[in-house]
Amino acid sequence: MVQRVHVRGVPAAATNAGLDPMGTTAARIVGTNVAKLADFDDTVKIWVHEELVDGRKLTDIINTEHVNVRYLPGHKLPDNVVAVPDAIEAVRDATHIIVVLPHQYIQHLLDTVHGSILPNASAISLIKGIGISDQGMTTMTQLIHRTLAIPVSSLSGANIANEIAEEKYCETTIGCQDPDEAIVWRSLFNTPYFQVNCVADVIGVEFCGALKNVVAVGAGFIDGLHLGNNTKAAIIRIGFLEMRRLAMHIAGGGIQESTFMESCGLADVITTCYGGRNRRLAQEFVQTGKSMPQLEKELLDGQKLQGYLTAGEVHSYIDSCGVTDHFPLFTNIYQICYENKPPHTIFAGLNVDFSRDTKTPSPAL
Repeated sequence: MVQRVHVRGVPAAATNAGLDPMGTTAARIVGTNVAKLADFDDTVKIWVHEELVDGRKLTDIINTEHVNVRYLPGHKLPDNVVAVPDAIEAVRDATHIIVVLPHQYIQHLLDTVHGSILPNASAISLIKGIGISDQGMTTMTQLIHRTLAIPVSSLSGANIANEIAEEKYCETTIGCQDPDEAIVWRSLFNTPYFQVNCVADVIGVEFCGALKNVVAVGAGFIDGLHLGNNTKAAIIRIGFLEMRRLAMHIAGGGIQESTFMESCGLADVITTCYGGRNRRLAQEFVQTGKSMPQLEKELLDGQKLQGYLTAGEVHSYIDSCGVTDHFPLFTNIYQICYENKPPHTIFAGLNVDFSRDTKTPSPAL
């Protein structure tokens, strides 16, 4: 007898931000799929950090109208997606847990649900961020695994949430080391319009998803400076190479070179540099002179921006390693965001030779 799979989502920030568009979109896909699959429990619970919308609780609106009017208006959720305001209730009895929230809030959430997770559960992270600690750089799957002691996979790709919700064709990448578990995750997420490819490179998928946001900030600076597509293409190319160099520097042979050509890699860099919110806010940063936190508050309506935060975390790491000269674009983006350097200084020192980069560069590069 096949054990029924209980899917629970945690697609919300541990703040008043509520659900972000990707969390709601993921719930929409998974809710639709489990209703068609005999081996899955019918109900998908999602945790929503409660907030009031026009005097009504967001959870009540989602559960009665089946629409996240705050973060994904106009797109119906399946009736089997149930919003709950308690994270512990959301993960109770779950065999498969989906985690989607801004990475700066992940540890608080993990501490909250720790001890309430089934020992045979597994998780997948849709978080596009990394963490910095005294031990160095940490990925979200590593952090989740370390706290909850369960296997963790990752999903990332050229995936703008609103376009997925509109069922426009796109691809995504799941990194999962267990082939049998990869089949389960693919069955949860794959649709005719959301095509999933599974690879064994969990860390590589994560690094691509996090680091592309830094490149998108650089692309937004170029748009804000009105420098055109040739210049933007140059920044994207250099940024992509610095992404790969940094990922290889940290993880060495643990990352597969081919992962960078998956949807989570090159494709996600392209779509984020042309259509993502990190690009948009970086453009506004140049044109208005306002700070990133101020623009985030004014333009994102409670959502959180990852690009400039990740730029700060990346710089902290490469500076501690003494290798900032090997990452001039990432360094320039950090200095523009945090040290008030003029946006046109993004071009300083970009004549770096990437031709000798290998799959396993030495720690000193």
